[in-house]
Amino acid sequence: MDIITMFWRIQPALQRLLILLLCVGFQPIIDAQVRYSIPEEMQPGSLIGDLSKDLGLSIGRIKSGRTRIVTEEINDLVHFQPDKGILSVKKRIDREELCGQTSPCSFSFEVVLENPMELFSVTVEILDINDNSPAFSTKEIILDISESSAVGAQFILGGAIDPDVGINTLQRYSLKPTSHFSLKEQTHSDGSKYAEMVLNRPLDREQQAEVKLTLTAADGGSPPRTGTVSIRVIVQDANDNAPIFTQAVYKASVVENSARGTLVAIVLATDEDEGMFGHVTYYLDQISHAGQVFSLNPNNGEIRIEGEVDFEKIKQYQLNVIAKDTGSLSNSCKVIIEVIDKNDNIPVIALTSFSNSIPEDSPPETTVAIINVKDADSGKNGLINCTISRSVPFKIKSSLVNYYTLITDGILDREAISEYNVTITAADQGTPSLYSNKILLVRVTDVNDNKPVFDQNVYSAFIPENNSPGFSIISIHASDADSNQNARISYYLEDMQLNGEPLSSILSINAETGVVYTLRSFDYEKIKMLQFYVNAQDGGTPALSSSAQIKVQIQDQNDNAPQILYPVQTGGSVVAEMVPRSADVGYLVTKVVAVDVDSGQNAWLSYKLQKATDRALFEVGLQNGEIRTVRQVTDKDAVKQKLTVVVEDNGQPSRSATVNVNVAVADTFPEVLSEFTDFTHDKEYNENLTFYLVLALAAVSILFITCLVVIISVKIYRWRQSRMYLQSHLPVIPYYPPRYADSVGTGTHQHLYNYEIYRTTDSRKDNATFSEPNSQSLMSVYSAGADTLPKDRLDSDDSEVSNTLVS
Repeated sequence: MDIITMFWRIQPALQRLLILLLCVGFQPIIDAQVRYSIPEEMQPGSLIGDLSKDLGLSIGRIKSGRTRIVTEEINDLVHFQPDKGILSVKKRIDREELCGQTSPCSFSFEVVLENPMELFSVTVEILDINDNSPAFSTKEIILDISESSAVGAQFILGGAIDPDVGINTLQRYSLKPTSHFSLKEQTHSDGSKYAEMVLNRPLDREQQAEVKLTLTAADGGSPPRTGTVSIRVIVQDANDNAPIFTQAVYKASVVENSARGTLVAIVLATDEDEGMFGHVTYYLDQISHAGQVFSLNPNNGEIRIEGEVDFEKIKQYQLNVIAKDTGSLSNSCKVIIEVIDKNDNIPVIALTSFSNSIPEDSPPETTVAIINVKDADSGKNGLINCTISRSVPFKIKSSLVNYYTLITDGILDREAISEYNVTITAADQGTPSLYSNKILLVRVTDVNDNKPVFDQNVYSAFIPENNSPGFSIISIHASDADSNQNARISYYLEDMQLNGEPLSSILSINAETGVVYTLRSFDYEKIKMLQFYVNAQDGGTPALSSSAQIKVQIQDQNDNAPQILYPVQTGGSVVAEMVPRSADVGYLVTKVVAVDVDSGQNAWLSYKLQKATDRALFEVGLQNGEIRTVRQVTDKDAVKQKLTVVVEDNGQPSRSATVNVNVAVADTFPEVLSEFTDFTHDKEYNENLTFYLVLALAAVSILFITCLVVIISVKIYRWRQSRMYLQSHLPVIPYYPPRYADSVGTGTHQHLYNYEIYRTTDSRKDNATFSEPNSQSLMSVYSAGADTLPKDRLDSDDSEVSNTLVS
């Protein structure tokens, strides 16, 4: 009665109790166990069992969990089909090749699922079939039996070998013919059977010198299988004593991996006969496979190591030693050799599951790998401690028997350390301890946790005015500590208005290189600085960005020529400056006032006298443009003096402007008027001179009265203004022409002059203009024929120039 039948005959209450004990006992080791029984020699592809059904798992769970067999040694025996959840035979399984005489014969393996991780144990028992016949080690057995052998004498014939087990193995022997001998079956201590031949009646060599028999071995299969061996009995002269061993069973031990020739044991048998019949020879029964590992000295019975002794393969050897005398009488004994384990196997580390990359934002105790560690030794030699290298943010813990889990033990930062070499050490408890290492390379994958960082928070650049569109202003650069797409940076301009226009219509930026380009030309006189922001954005999800400020200074170019403010050049009349003949040396005749809308040295002006009627009489201040006399005016000097003054800036190359200054050297108006006509009409003869003189006198009188009225009005206006300033208690801020005042006294004007301008008219078309220094305001003078004000206006951020027109 087998165990399963006995189990189901137990009362139901006792059954439930046993099932509960089994579940409680195995729960800490594995999630579930499944056992199958199949006969050997099944065809490849034959079904072993429906694993998904027996484990209670759905096909979807098996697929999503990437179910696989862990134990690599049985991958060539069974095949698991995840899409169907069934376990099938991969190749023919020979029970005798797999287990030999071991019964029951089975092999176990583990099935692992992931997400979540589950581990199941599967045991497949291989049932024996009667596929082997009993076989003898030799085709013929030759026995030398003395004719004096007594009835009842026993002769060992040995046994047959049947690799099958159970009922299918060797069951019985039969001997034919039975005229002289009968068969007697014997059983070894290990349960194997062998045959002895018993003499039923005495032999007579003179009647029959040789007896031939047939020994048949049969197993218990259905139908049974048999094997035969021929026995040839040679009848010898009398030898009536067989060898006798000192012990029926000898026991010895040997340490595995012992050197060849090591003495294991000595057997001893004695024979009471004398002479040649008392000489004993030892030999091993060929039934035992130990003959390949051990050797027996036939003369003295010494058993020595002949081959490799490996505890992991065979833990115990049993030898059948036969002692035979010269008269062919024999006896046997058993020699049991225990193999002592030696710590000669290092632990083996195998990766059941391993993810070589892990995101840097993984939480602590994230599983990285599942490790299986085995040691073929036994006892303490097979007990294993598993550790990992220090100074890494990982730890290892035991999950199931011989299984360990590698998990994270801290926060990971790829920017600090991008990969780890985790050394796993498995050491047994033998003496000395053996260990093995396995290095796992764990890469930390990047997540977008760093935003781009500019090299500078504020960038400064310069660009000359009048630049061409597409001019490269500056190249900016930002870096990102992340990697790959998370570190791929794109640059773009921040949306804003610049002088009322969108920034994108003025500037552009290369999104890849960060180079900023202009889309138009800039004029320093209109805009002097550009301030804007550039954003850098990475390619992560979600994207991170940062910004930097860029300040671009527009550099002035010498693209504007000086402009003459005074004296005003008119096309319809002649403006003249009066110099009395009593003027001393250094007399201020007038001042040429010019400006340049450029800045810096491009606006530094210098004045030079280019032409003059009398160069010895006048000079022009290089810096201030003042025209003064350089000597005493005499009566011989001509009334009409014409000066040409050149105004140049300090740019490279320089620009210039010229102005003609008419000077009248006279003490009275009539003397001046007599010469005015010659300024413009030197060759014209006027026959009505008297008429024109009278007309000029009238005009001068009217002009004088008009000027008087204007002067009085201006004085009254200024008096009222000064009263308003005094009453308002506001600080008086002196006015300087915008953009052209030299604060250090070394520019265009060394001294700031404001002028009040007076104008007088002769009897004809020409006008004479006289000026005197004034510290209150700057007046602009235009000829009587001028219809409009000049187009160029001087702009200022704080004030505008007030112009007073005196007619």
